[in-house]
Amino acid sequence: MKNEQLSLTLQGLGLSKKEAGVYVALLEMGRGTVAQIGRKAGLNRTTGYDILGSLSNKGLVNISGKEPKSEYAAEQPEAVVAYLKKETETAQERVGKAEALLPELLAMTTTQNRPRIKFYEGANGLKQVYEGTLSSTEAIRAYANVDDMHKGLPNYFPAYYKRRAEKGIAIRAIVPKTPTGVERGTHDAEEKREIAFVPPDQYYFSPEINIYDNKVMIASWREKLGVIIESAEIADAMKKIYELAWAEAKRLDTELRR
Repeated sequence: MKNEQLSLTLQGLGLSKKEAGVYVALLEMGRGTVAQIGRKAGLNRTTGYDILGSLSNKGLVNISGKEPKSEYAAEQPEAVVAYLKKETETAQERVGKAEALLPELLAMTTTQNRPRIKFYEGANGLKQVYEGTLSSTEAIRAYANVDDMHKGLPNYFPAYYKRRAEKGIAIRAIVPKTPTGVERGTHDAEEKREIAFVPPDQYYFSPEINIYDNKVMIASWREKLGVIIESAEIADAMKKIYELAWAEAKRLDTELRR
């Protein structure tokens, strides 16, 4: 399918002509500045900012770095389906068309077989990286500090835990043993979670790390920054390292319970 046809199909799914053109251009480019994207899509700088902002609000584009050196990258084509699923019931009719279009969009993604690193800033960015974990096809391996999580995103996690459990996604978590962590552990069965507690005086780490499928997610609470590394090789190495850590964490957990 030619670029023009892809653009027209995306317009039929609800994107504007300029939004569709910029998204297709970014799929081909991988990432770029506003000026580079504007040249590719035939837009001036001001319009480029407006269109990229609109695509970012729809969850179809992510931004890294600060102006004037910001770079923009297209989210994976699955984001088109996710966006449409959030729309009204009339838009849901377009979801099937979007899913059918995924193979062709993926074929255009220049970096799909290379490691991808995405950065998300602020509270909304942190929520976005957690929402991404709900696509996991396997149990999540996690290093988690419950205290910092709940302070960082107040009132977000109870609903997130419920949605994760409803999707059948289990999680194993290495957690500093604090009163907040222990209280959360009382909900392990209903939230499909297994916790191994470690001494907080020795292992009070702050960022949360989730490892699942071919991704490594890092949520930095102090810097209000979310990072997703998408690489089968890196994820596999992190899973092996986690299993070593899990064995020791279980031993420490046993000692803490005595």
